[in-house]
Amino acid sequence: MKIAITSEGNSLESKIDSRFGRCAYFVIHDTNTKTTDFFANPARDASDGAGPKAVEFIASKGVTKVVASEFGGKAKAILDRLHIEMQQENDKSVAEIIKQF
Repeated sequence: MKIAITSEGNSLESKIDSRFGRCAYFVIHDTNTKTTDFFANPARDASDGAGPKAVEFIASKGVTKVVASEFGGKAKAILDRLHIEMQQENDKSVAEIIKQF
């Protein structure tokens, strides 16, 4: 399973980013291969529609679950439609979230 985690930075010690669509990075962790990749969020500076654009990006990476502090209404609707599971977490590091899986 591939899990996307919103992150304030590009290290395992980085904290989860409170914003989904405008997070700084997406950390994609593959629970099968135990690999972790960091991607700058291409939707971060979008003039509008950052949430849907972020969903499009993580879906293109084969993500089936996403962990963030909060999700906007438009992003939630698209994630539901694509059957991408949402999990809310606060004040944890990327490493702490990965350990859950």
